[in-house]
Amino acid sequence: MPTYLMLATLTSEGTQTVKNNPARIKEVNREVEQLGADVKAQWATLGRFDFISVVEAPDDMTMARVSMELSSRGTSTYETLPAFGIDDFISSL
Repeated sequence: MPTYLMLATLTSEGTQTVKNNPARIKEVNREVEQLGADVKAQWATLGRFDFISVVEAPDDMTMARVSMELSSRGTSTYETLPAFGIDDFISSL
């Protein structure tokens, strides 16, 4: 299944939401599953991005739907990158 890296930055509203309800992070992960994708790993980070998630989805359109749905809430902005296993990348060259 295709893998994607989702780089998330919280808005001020999103920061307040997470501060008041940290469990909301895992609730969002369950919502991602309802949209057809699966969060495989996730980290809170320091710096430009607040969270990095490894997400599997059946195709780009599913991932686009996930990204659009989450972005439309106004609590985070996202940069989504398709990721390729190194062995698959090398064999494609």
